[in-house]
Amino acid sequence: MIQDTQTIRYYQKLTDSLTEMWHRGYRLDDLRLYAEGYITAFRHTGAIEIPQVNHLEEEVNLFLFEIINIPNLAPQTQTQTY
Repeated sequence: MIQDTQTIRYYQKLTDSLTEMWHRGYRLDDLRLYAEGYITAFRHTGAIEIPQVNHLEEEVNLFLFEIINIPNLAPQTQTQTY
């Protein structure tokens, strides 16, 4: 569990973005690349400490596992009627 308030904010922003992208139809590989880039930016900028970055990465990986396994988080497909 993340306890640092700044890291919690980053986690919320990242998971909100991932959820939105998932609902818009992006594939899991795309989500992983996005999350990896986001986390890599923290490693290079020093915005949060490295142990917090590692913990953030673990939590985001758990979130990605959940997003593909929870039915109500599956992308919504629209059917056309003629």
